Amino acid sequence: MSKTVTSSYRRVSDRFEPDLVQSPAEQRKLRGHLEQIDYTVFAANQAVLKKTIHTVGIEDFQNLALSASKARGAWVDAAMSAARSRSPLEKTEVERLTLLRAAYEELSEAYDAMRRMVERGYLRLEVSPAKAG
Repeated sequence: MSKTVTSSYRRVSDRFEPDLVQSPAEQRKLRGHLEQIDYTVFAANQAVLKKTIHTVGIEDFQNLALSASKARGAWVDAAMSAARSRSPLEKTEVERLTLLRAAYEELSEAYDAMRRMVERGYLRLEVSPAKAG
């Protein structure tokens, strides 16, 4: 299992990574099966996303990034306000901070997920000709 650190999360890949010594023929056969699996996953993701999100544009990324930034700001602002009071946090304050942090993390993860969807070809990125560069 491989581990990747993403923002404040530690992700563990659930892909099987054997340490077997295989013949070149067995390796090619396995690679062929894995490519077939990857293509099946790709086609499923692309089909599902075509029915829901269709396409995204630069403005969609900007809006999601702005929402995540606002959520992060609200979370940190609330934490700073709580710290300024110099008294122990009440249960409701902790719950509010937890909710604000979760909102930021969810929006951040959604941004990253949308980027990966474009990168992997599940979603089509529409760029207007004036902004194409």
